[in-house]
Amino acid sequence: MINRQRVVSEFMELVQISSPSRREAPVAQRLIPALEALGAHVEVDDAGARIGGDTGNVLARIPGTAPSAPPLLLCAHMDTVVPCQNIRPVAQGDVIKTDGTTILGGDDKAGIVAILESVRVARERRLPHGPVEILFTICEENGLLGAKNFDVTRLAARRGLVLDCDGVNELITRAPAANHVNFVVHGLEAHAGVCPEQGISAIKVAAEAIARMRLGRIDDETTANLGMIEGGLATNIVPNRVTVKGETRSRSLAKLDEQTEHMQRCFDEAAARHRVIVEGREHTARIEARVARGYERLDLGDDTPIVRLMTRAAERLRRTFRTRATGGGCDANVFAGRGLEVANLGCGMRAIHTVSEWVDVNDIVATAELLVALLQVNAEN
Repeated sequence: MINRQRVVSEFMELVQISSPSRREAPVAQRLIPALEALGAHVEVDDAGARIGGDTGNVLARIPGTAPSAPPLLLCAHMDTVVPCQNIRPVAQGDVIKTDGTTILGGDDKAGIVAILESVRVARERRLPHGPVEILFTICEENGLLGAKNFDVTRLAARRGLVLDCDGVNELITRAPAANHVNFVVHGLEAHAGVCPEQGISAIKVAAEAIARMRLGRIDDETTANLGMIEGGLATNIVPNRVTVKGETRSRSLAKLDEQTEHMQRCFDEAAARHRVIVEGREHTARIEARVARGYERLDLGDDTPIVRLMTRAAERLRRTFRTRATGGGCDANVFAGRGLEVANLGCGMRAIHTVSEWVDVNDIVATAELLVALLQVNAEN
């Protein structure tokens, strides 16, 4: 049913089109005529203009052939992480990998190819299907910005799939919400050699806070990380300012709140321990904290309609299929936070975000087969 050679050819072509976040226009220009060839009406929104990109999200609407079938959303993202210039994919049997100098781009072009191939097959074989809305987003790798700037009221579909995770025949139904945290530590500058006792080292305050903080794997639902530290002016100046940026994630909103409060408390308590008196005036370290919700959690039960549809699709193909949780976020989290019923389907990407990235063509083919079966059971439903 699936045209394997077409899958390989399209994947090899797409991954060689450089498309880092905010620079997805070349791949969008390749995808728009491919979507129109499927009979789709294609629109590009203004998300790119809002975030400084060169194209917006690409939305394609394909009419259904089964009158009563509900519309489905199929989504993948067009951008990749870097390095993604001059990608040279190497095929070794069923495996396509990089030459070791760049990423491959299977994240998420494996998802794009599986979506395109499944709809092509459904149209070529005249299989009954409901309306299909295909959304190719921008800037997923840079904070899910394409999805965040997409107007979901433009969609007729209320349920569907994002294809953006490793594995195959697996459906991510549970994923964490995330808080981005930004702590600015304000100390007091002083000459490091002449009068260091008249200063408050923002670096020392930050170090004490971090040393007391729970980080890494907190429990099976919760993680926390501090990923960026910057500050100081020179080695002979007691540093008066340090910025620490990080995140915490949890599939439990209560645990997310507790971990966020813990991280802020560590900074507040460290700052309170540092004070000096200079020329009769007391100076105390202080913390400027900002917390922003990065994205909402994904939490779908196995009895949710989209999960039941996927289970039936797998049964039609006589496949073992499972749902699972993850610690990562994707566009599905954004759409779930806006009331859509969207799960994340594995599409075969492996070792993503590294120059060792690879895909197995069999996995992309298997994913496309699942999508074809999904279109069929949705039409019957």
